[in-house]
Amino acid sequence: MKTVINCVLVICALALVYICYGSIMGPINFDKQKDIREKAIIARLIDIRKAQQEYRSVHEGAYTASFDTLIHFVKTAKLPFIMKIGSLTDDQLNNGMTEQKAMDLINKAKKTNNWTEVEKAGLQNFRRDTMWVAVMDTIFEKGFNPDSLQFVPYGNGAKFEMAIRKDTTQSGAPLNLFQAQVAYDVYLSDLNRQELINLKDVQEKLGKYCGLRVGDIEQPNNNAGNWE
Repeated sequence: MKTVINCVLVICALALVYICYGSIMGPINFDKQKDIREKAIIARLIDIRKAQQEYRSVHEGAYTASFDTLIHFVKTAKLPFIMKIGSLTDDQLNNGMTEQKAMDLINKAKKTNNWTEVEKAGLQNFRRDTMWVAVMDTIFEKGFNPDSLQFVPYGNGAKFEMAIRKDTTQSGAPLNLFQAQVAYDVYLSDLNRQELINLKDVQEKLGKYCGLRVGDIEQPNNNAGNWE
């Protein structure tokens, strides 16, 4: 009988140790996996932001809510790149010379083959040449796959939610906003359920989005991420 009681006590002690270990390691393991996954997701959201900003630069300030459109843009679009040689001196600037005026003089000289005004203005070594560079070669690292933009890392094929807003400010100026986001449930649902519930509860009480988001269609935030 005494042996049975001792065995039961040992089993209870082991169970207690296991429960204590789980209560300590559960939150630690959850946070570790959360950090790993969110680093990958944040990197993807930053890529989306870069693509949207370049898209906006050649579409009159407007963003796109379509990943198909954004991906096609990244694959095919070219952006202007100005190669600058020489700079205006303080004397030239004080005399009212600007880069636009300088280029007007140079372009005029090219058409007429008369470089007198250019030489008189001291612009012989001043050049501004526009080159067109592929988006893929400008803002992304070599080997980047544009098709990956829409997919959430660790999301088992899930896609980011993306939305835009076209509006005007009180002064009548155009207002273009975008946001891309993914909820905790999409990339953390296979981890400790209670820790996920606790995380969401804290965010909700703080009035924050339960997930990762870049940009905001409710108010301008300079396309910041909610992790920044």
